[in-house]
Amino acid sequence: MITDSKFEGWVGLDASSAEGKMQWQEFEPKPWEETDVDIKISHCGICGSDLHTLRSGWGPTQYPCCVGHEIVGTAVRVGSQVNHIKVGDRVGVGAQGESCLSRNGDCEDCASNNEQHCTRHFAGTYNGVFMNGGKSYGGYALFNRSPAHFAFKIPDGLSSAAAAPMLCGGVTVYNPLRHYGCGPGKTVGIIGVGGLGHFGILFAKALGADKVVAISRKANKREDALKMGADKYIATAEDKDWVSENRRTLDLIVCTVSSSKMPISDYVSLLKRDGTFIQVGNPEDGSLTIPAPILIMNGVKLGGSLIGSPEVIREMLQLAADKKIQPWIEERPMKEANKAIVDMEEGVARYRYVLVNEN
Repeated sequence: MITDSKFEGWVGLDASSAEGKMQWQEFEPKPWEETDVDIKISHCGICGSDLHTLRSGWGPTQYPCCVGHEIVGTAVRVGSQVNHIKVGDRVGVGAQGESCLSRNGDCEDCASNNEQHCTRHFAGTYNGVFMNGGKSYGGYALFNRSPAHFAFKIPDGLSSAAAAPMLCGGVTVYNPLRHYGCGPGKTVGIIGVGGLGHFGILFAKALGADKVVAISRKANKREDALKMGADKYIATAEDKDWVSENRRTLDLIVCTVSSSKMPISDYVSLLKRDGTFIQVGNPEDGSLTIPAPILIMNGVKLGGSLIGSPEVIREMLQLAADKKIQPWIEERPMKEANKAIVDMEEGVARYRYVLVNEN
């Protein structure tokens, strides 16, 4: 058991860190509790949330901040009250670090395995404050300390590099697909073919949807989307009649776009009666607005979804292992984190970067 882990990593000191100006330095993890696990990090996915947080896009960030909430590595210290993980296990941590369960909470959400919606307490894996007063620091680092309730054993047959981006990016789309009935007999639309959207295509097919439609602005991702398993591709900026030709054809839409300027009314018009539109992208540039008649006259539902509970994450990881799902990723050395986040922001990634520690 390693008890003298050195916690250091890439730390954002102000909003300019999102421009590739993170600094490598030591940080103080949360005070140890016997419900915790220390992880020697081997892989950490780069998520859009990392960029939003580094630049204080979703509100003021608590600098210094080490981002990264798609963490995979080896458990090197395990608390005495932890039963599902042992030292040496390959484990992962996603976007949530703590809920009220950490203090024996019994809120309705946690009691029903919906910890990500806990209204009493939510600490993110980074940029959060734990109930013992410690700050949360993420995975662009050598080690991570997290409450073990939100750490998961990685199934055999699923590589660490593939598993890492599933822990936020993957479950963000898997959870609404699963919850809203993606499966045989369903036609599903995925808006945005990027880090989140490409997972949407992969998981919609794995869950057995009859037809998966990828929707993006330009046609340049058409070939990739079809290789991922999409049955059809719509380029909204280039297919002139895309709305009229596809009206009322989809049972479920999961939208990964993080912009208030998207044509949400047109997207919703693609739903069949009783269809469901679920938003998972969180715009920095304002709220989403939609005319009420679009919902009323078409008899459709509009909602949102947030990551997934530990139960759903374990289910997703096992499905990915069983179905041999391979996300489209590029591994980057941890030392290149600053360059990698700039490339991510500029849309270079196809479709998810994973940072790798050399040792």
